[in-house]
Amino acid sequence: MKQLPVVVGVGYTKIASEHRDASLRDLMVDAVLACVTDSGLDNLDAVEHGLTSYESDHFNLQMTLGAILHDTIGMIPKPNARIEGGGATGALALRTAWAHIQSGLCDSILVYGCEKNGRGVSSRTANQLFALSADADWEMMIGGTYTSFYASMIRAHMEEYGTTEEQFAHVAVRNRHNAQFNDIAQKPMDITIDDVMTSRPVAEPYKLLDCSLLSDGAACILLSTDEWAKQHSKNYANRPKVLFSGTGCGTDTMRLGDRYPDITNFQAKQTAAQQAYSMANITDPVNQIDVAELYDSYSGVEIQAVEDLGFVDAGQGGVAVASGQFDLDGDLPVNTSGGLLGRGAPVGATGILQAIEITEQLWEQVDPRRQVAGARRGLTDTHAGIASMSVVNIFERQD
Repeated sequence: MKQLPVVVGVGYTKIASEHRDASLRDLMVDAVLACVTDSGLDNLDAVEHGLTSYESDHFNLQMTLGAILHDTIGMIPKPNARIEGGGATGALALRTAWAHIQSGLCDSILVYGCEKNGRGVSSRTANQLFALSADADWEMMIGGTYTSFYASMIRAHMEEYGTTEEQFAHVAVRNRHNAQFNDIAQKPMDITIDDVMTSRPVAEPYKLLDCSLLSDGAACILLSTDEWAKQHSKNYANRPKVLFSGTGCGTDTMRLGDRYPDITNFQAKQTAAQQAYSMANITDPVNQIDVAELYDSYSGVEIQAVEDLGFVDAGQGGVAVASGQFDLDGDLPVNTSGGLLGRGAPVGATGILQAIEITEQLWEQVDPRRQVAGARRGLTDTHAGIASMSVVNIFERQD
């Protein structure tokens, strides 16, 4: 195996329900310029490759957006690829970049992601577009929506393990609380369990405050070999080295109905985690990982994820979450950024934003109120659909 990629720099925009004053190109330029500055580069001349991460041609109202953005940020004629993998798009782009560097195809690669799926369209239209990510022949045309699929899964988890609505309401409260310490967060809130429990039902048992956000935003990470970073970055030597040390990807059936009778958890996430753990030499994840960004598309999904990632035993996620084990002052802080529930979820940028949060935690550069003391290793967990594809990435500090 070649030398592991390192993080050279990061950049991002504020995440918002709508950026009325900026096009998607504007947002992407802002994130890339921030990344160039953070990386200690004068420009992108030395960067060898670009990867564009976005999910939807429909939301963004543009085909071949990758080529347009690659041109807009001035990377012509260097190679580019557009990566798409549903909600896992950003994490999959990072995994693809990892493979590019490992293979020797390039020594530096800019991974930039964006999406405008906030209030530019109505919630009804947004749900219809997202439903197209399900099986359009067998699910969408009979009224299948992702909220109903996730609701079916958490209902099965409740029946199998006794998980309660109050337990996953804790996730909704905690992640929005964490977002109060994140300047770019879309929806920081100081709410209570009762606020979540009495919010409007969407697809029972999920209610409005159990559901993640539709967002506009962009994010960017520059990865490279250690040698490239030392040669080209003015800032690299001034921060702890952060390695991209592990990556895993698992898949599952597209249709939830094909997984019966076991729909309590995400098999693809379990597979992805084991691959990433093996690569990063992790045998005891709850004790060897210091901070994690998990894909909280719905509050109960985080409970399922802490089980699938091996942080707790099957069926113990609800109790562990409610006990505070994953709070900022808990044993393994989760979603310190605010997660999809609080920070927001511009899909093509989401997995990249997760990786940025972990990197800045390892650099000790986040707001002190959400900084995890002594963090050395962090994990990101992202998935597409109902975890039809799941990606787990691991970053670690080396100094």
